[in-house]
Amino acid sequence: MEDTQIIQLFFARSEEAIMALAEKYGTACQKLSFNILQDNRDAEECVNDSYLTVWNQVPPAIPSPLFAYLCKIVRNLSIDRYRKRHAAKRTDTLTVAWEELEPFLPAASTPEQEMDSRQITIILNQFLGTLSRQDRLIFLRRYWFMDSYQEITQLAGLNENTLSVRLTRIRKKLKTYLQENEVYL
Repeated sequence: MEDTQIIQLFFARSEEAIMALAEKYGTACQKLSFNILQDNRDAEECVNDSYLTVWNQVPPAIPSPLFAYLCKIVRNLSIDRYRKRHAAKRTDTLTVAWEELEPFLPAASTPEQEMDSRQITIILNQFLGTLSRQDRLIFLRRYWFMDSYQEITQLAGLNENTLSVRLTRIRKKLKTYLQENEVYL
């Protein structure tokens, strides 16, 4: 079923919308949530909560693309659950992935920092446009989907050492790009 048809089902308030959403994107959402939480039950709950969130937001929202909209909701709910579960603990691969990018991303706690954060989002999207297709894939799989090195090496056809070097180079490019765009962290 096409995304536009699924969105029409949401606008019609048909329960088939959730079933169609789950059928089309459920596996990817489950994997994304599991990569963050490392727990199947919590991941399943977050995915189900994301379906409810989409149900409550569509209408009036008209998500385009639907998959990205859904992934963002799943990711945010999973990260919130992760933070609640690990408040005061510093462990596992998710923390490692965040620590790799931490020097490049500010925390938004004031309105001014929130505006800066929005500007950085725009600049990050521009930066991703400068990367090769494979580097963009590597970057997004590691820092958006929170995939492990092993998963990325299988997907990209690289060995772990090569992947590590590529990620280091991408982070250096990111730092340079941010500095060129007058983003100082």
